[in-house]
Amino acid sequence: MFYQFEDEVTTVELENINPHYVTAGYVTLNEFEGIYDTFGFSRYAFDLCTGSGGFGSAVEIYDDYSVTVLNIISAENVYKKGDCFALFLKKNLLIVVDVSDSDCSVRDSFLNALNRYSCINITPEKLLFALMDNLIKKDAAAIKAKAFEITKLEELVLKNKATDKFNFLLLNMKKELLILRNSYEQLIDAGDMFEDNDNEIFVDGDLRYISNFKDKVKRLKEDIDMLRSSVDHLQDAYSSYLDLKTNHIMGIFTAVTAIFFPLTLIVGWYGMNFTSMPELTWKYGYVFVIFISVLVVAVLTIIMKKRKWL
Repeated sequence: MFYQFEDEVTTVELENINPHYVTAGYVTLNEFEGIYDTFGFSRYAFDLCTGSGGFGSAVEIYDDYSVTVLNIISAENVYKKGDCFALFLKKNLLIVVDVSDSDCSVRDSFLNALNRYSCINITPEKLLFALMDNLIKKDAAAIKAKAFEITKLEELVLKNKATDKFNFLLLNMKKELLILRNSYEQLIDAGDMFEDNDNEIFVDGDLRYISNFKDKVKRLKEDIDMLRSSVDHLQDAYSSYLDLKTNHIMGIFTAVTAIFFPLTLIVGWYGMNFTSMPELTWKYGYVFVIFISVLVVAVLTIIMKKRKWL
């Protein structure tokens, strides 16, 4: 479906497109295969869409048009397959090619972008900004939610409530942040291509809209980098917590060993069975050894607790 901006936004048939007006189109990959040459796009440019497979990204600049294939990852659910689409840009023309838009989010963003600015003031730069901005408008809130998740993980460490799955949670968080970071990097690369405007399909005065979008993505990427740094510090803190916990357990074992070591000495001493040992024939010898053993254990236990070794 193609839309033309005259006095108002109207649908237009392919053969009736007026190149003097800003025109936007949203088509499927199959539909675009039959019409790409009508706009002067090359077969190689079209093959960039099919070659992406819905997972990669590409940026190409030609004499009178530019092509970029983007894979948009949802910050709310990074493991969900991304929405892949291609942007074909010419003077006064923006075509969005649906490569893999399973949840129709790209289509909805495109339709919302059509009504963001008035027809009198519409430019391809504004239209492109509106489309791309709609695609990332929920990311800031999702990144903020991830920051709260990291804070909760920090609380688990501080309260000694971290479970055996804690390292897995950290690894999963690092993976999510890395996926998002890579997604934002491709958007920044696309923004650089738009802003360079090597083929002069944009008006220089309106390139600030592209610059604004790129700045937004850079801020999101910086937020991701900060969260990745927080996760790294948290992982170090958890490792220190495990080391401290291990040292504490080893300290307890050492203290217990020290407490009961004198009993081993007493057992060895009275196990020699010399005939001249008076305790062997003493009426209270057995009770005496028990008393000495209990006294030694009690005294050493008190000393260990006072010194906080137990």
